[in-house]
Amino acid sequence: QVQLVESGGGLVQAGGSLRLSCAASGRTFGSNAMGWFRQAPGKEREFVAAIRGSGGSTLLADSVKSRFTISRDTAKNTVYLQMNSLKPEDTAVYYCAAGTFITTLERGYNYWGQGTQVTVSS
Repeated sequence: QVQLVESGGGLVQAGGSLRLSCAASGRTFGSNAMGWFRQAPGKEREFVAAIRGSGGSTLLADSVKSRFTISRDTAKNTVYLQMNSLKPEDTAVYYCAAGTFITTLERGYNYWGQGTQVTVSS
């Protein structure tokens, strides 16, 4: 069992930065692939970023590739999403997820956090 708690969301102006954190509990954190997804009002949830259990490989959605970075600190059981050059279209609830293999697919993740709101004003 893995429990995930996101933090770091908030209101920021376009062009600004935020860093989201996802604190995980559970003995298997180090072996889990971790992902970030987001859901904007009226839209389906979409993939944002993922990192392999070892921390070596990452995946990023094309829409964020040059602006966001995902990383993890296994010692702290925490995964981060550094978001730079934020745009109003990045406004969404951001969810952290844990799974066995790194993937862009929601069904590849077994555990989900409650989400944190990110609002980017123009």
